[in-house]
Amino acid sequence: MKLNKLPITTLLLALVILPGLPCRASSDHHQPATPGASAAASPESTEAVEEAVPEYFVMPPPLSDGIFPCSECHADMEANPNRRELEEHTEIAKSFNHARQERWCLDCHNPDDRDKLRLANGTLIDFDKSYYLCGQCHGTIFRDWKAGVHGKRTGEWNGKKIYRLCVQCHNPHHPRFAPLTPMPPPTPPAEITLEKLAPAEIPRNPLGNLQ
Repeated sequence: MKLNKLPITTLLLALVILPGLPCRASSDHHQPATPGASAAASPESTEAVEEAVPEYFVMPPPLSDGIFPCSECHADMEANPNRRELEEHTEIAKSFNHARQERWCLDCHNPDDRDKLRLANGTLIDFDKSYYLCGQCHGTIFRDWKAGVHGKRTGEWNGKKIYRLCVQCHNPHHPRFAPLTPMPPPTPPAEITLEKLAPAEIPRNPLGNLQ
């Protein structure tokens, strides 16, 4: 009787032990990716990344008359990277107040091509893309500007939008707004007497043609 039961016992032990034994994976089996390793980007994925970068339609930058293009004067000048008192652009130098102790002209202006701006990583950009330059330091403001929360934009709510550049509201060399005199409060309805005036006698908007 004991001899007859031996094969059954052996079979049961084999069923318990064998599933726990390690097995060698053949070279044809898929191997897990090495941590940190990345597959080469396919053309389709590269195009998807490029399409994900939005294009911002902006108003033309408010370049100063008679100054731009800067290369008209700087093309034959050797760039001097040393911080110093400027002999030209004295009005800009006098009013400069934009991280004055940490910044200087060539932190934003490209010394080799003055018609370009330069990012911190050396990338050159046109003046109509200056929002990338501002966004290097003012990241949260740049985020809000892209979303339409900061600044001004016009256009279609579900279509093309026209953005105003940072420099169309802020002077890049002293961006803080000057103090504004507050406007008087609105007249309470009970005190409104303008309906008794002729159209020509009604005061106009004190801000004029505000756009």
